[in-house]
Amino acid sequence: MGRGRVQLKRIENKINRQVTFSKRRSGLLKKAHEISVLCDAEVGLIVFSTKGKLFEYANDSCMERILERYERYSYAERQLVPNDDHTSPGSWTLEHAKLKARLEVLQRNQKHYAGEELDSLNMKELQNLEHQLDSALKHIRSRKNQLMHESISVLQKKDKALQEQNNQLSKKVKEREKELAQQNNWDQQNNEISSSSFVLPQQLDSSLPREAYQNTAGGVDNGEVEGANSQQQQQAAPNTVMPQWMLRHLNG
Repeated sequence: MGRGRVQLKRIENKINRQVTFSKRRSGLLKKAHEISVLCDAEVGLIVFSTKGKLFEYANDSCMERILERYERYSYAERQLVPNDDHTSPGSWTLEHAKLKARLEVLQRNQKHYAGEELDSLNMKELQNLEHQLDSALKHIRSRKNQLMHESISVLQKKDKALQEQNNQLSKKVKEREKELAQQNNWDQQNNEISSSSFVLPQQLDSSLPREAYQNTAGGVDNGEVEGANSQQQQQAAPNTVMPQWMLRHLNG
């Protein structure tokens, strides 16, 4: 005798309800996996228990991509529906439920990326999460290295510009020192020339009194001779007395 059809209604016994949920959930996840492998279909399955615990399955372990595709498809369908349907309370309620589910998925994934609430993940999900983190880390390191190379290139350009500026300043300083040295040499030569031109007139002036002294000395000798001659003439003349200034005038 064949097995009778099971009547679909809520199981009142809590334990039986939990056991049935566990069995049916495993069978549902298995069927989702089978259809994704056999038919090469993109499958995304989300199940919440009565306690609010989430169970999900995605054939490529990327539920976010499946949900984004679903959102794009739903949006395209909504564009074909008249605008009056969008203003109905039912459409807004459905949209709110979708956005809320999307927000919960994003929050959960964010916690997973931060290393929180990993108990609900199986081995495959953990491996996929690890792969995503490794990929993100590679992108981060690549961007960091790029910024470091750009910073090093900018610093090298600045260093080269500063070196060129330093060389120009050193060149200007050397030229200025050379000009100052030449100016000092010119000043020294001018001082020597002016000092030599000042010494020659002094030598000439100093030679004049000596010659004058010699002439004076010579004049004194001649005066003495002439005085002697005049004395002889006076002695020879008959008692003629003349003033001294007249004698000097005559002798001169």
